[in-house]
Amino acid sequence: MKRKIRMGMVGGGRGAFIGAVHRMAAAIDGEIELVCGAFSSNPKKSKLSGADLYLPKDRVYGSYEEMIKKEAELPLGERMDFISIVTPNHMHFGPAKMALENGFHVVCDKPLTFNMKEAKALQRLVEKTGLIFALTHNYTGYPMVKQAKSMIAKNKIGKIRKVVVEYPQGWLSTFVEGTDSKQAAWRTDPKRSGIAGAMGDIGTHAENLAEYVTGLKIKKMCADLSILVDGRKLDDDGNVLLEFDNGAKGILSASQIAAGEENNLRIRIYGEKAGLDWRQMEPNTLIVRWLDKSTEIMRTGVGNLSAEAQAHTRLPGGHPEGYLEAFANIYRNFAKCVQARLENKKPNKVYTDFPTVADGVRGMQFIQKVVASSKSKSKWTKM
Repeated sequence: MKRKIRMGMVGGGRGAFIGAVHRMAAAIDGEIELVCGAFSSNPKKSKLSGADLYLPKDRVYGSYEEMIKKEAELPLGERMDFISIVTPNHMHFGPAKMALENGFHVVCDKPLTFNMKEAKALQRLVEKTGLIFALTHNYTGYPMVKQAKSMIAKNKIGKIRKVVVEYPQGWLSTFVEGTDSKQAAWRTDPKRSGIAGAMGDIGTHAENLAEYVTGLKIKKMCADLSILVDGRKLDDDGNVLLEFDNGAKGILSASQIAAGEENNLRIRIYGEKAGLDWRQMEPNTLIVRWLDKSTEIMRTGVGNLSAEAQAHTRLPGGHPEGYLEAFANIYRNFAKCVQARLENKKPNKVYTDFPTVADGVRGMQFIQKVVASSKSKSKWTKM
């Protein structure tokens, strides 16, 4: 008998931004229910956050260790099926490792871990246990991103020659971490964020999007990272030259000091026959610029789109689908795969399309190599 997939959350308590996003996204399709949580490293705050979410007191825990241990002791018909990790970067590894070791599937916010050693350890553990692991590179969930990926896979625009991916934000244009901004504080702190700032936070989204849509892998890079706000400890602006494994060239830019910019992730991919252009701030549109005919504007829910794009579209054309729906596509696909596992069935292939631990390892490798390249005198660094 089918049932909702039961979620336990680590982090995402009062005052947290991304935890609420994950909860909304998980709930959109009615496939998942939140049944428990350890919402803060502060037990009192965790309990208060659980009460805010109307959870039973005995399913709100003071730590992730307590949650995983207690949930594992419950009968199969009651315990959580997976955990969702929505903590700062330095707190990803511990709960992910313990959950996998106790037989629970995992959804984890990006980047995967604090460093490459932890990332590799998680990858080995996922391979050993065979459990399902999803990484929330949510921008891969947009229907028109999947349309672009499908067109490239079917060779519609010819061999890829050039990739330009940019992610400008302006919210860290001043020393925001010196205020009471919780989001700025941990993202600019090397002890919690890791070795990279803007490149780790949003540059990894750009890297993941470029590899996901094109189907190519970054082979080499030449990076220049900067700290442009006085007193900041991690990069807030970066530019990277890329070379892909098919010989294509690329440019990746990530900045959090681009004053006036909101969340303007954009990717342009140029093949021998056409170029594709997609922007996160206008996510329902994919522009196709043909070499030998007029420019085509493709829209979510309209026309003869790929099966992949259609499977990840919920609404008729003209009804905007955005950030939460793209996020929800990752949770929906993950839940479908867990459900199939519970029923001893193979999931529909279209639902297996979500970022995995392997994508997380690529992201950590990107962070490591881009920082090394920026510091290197020779510059060009192998991925």
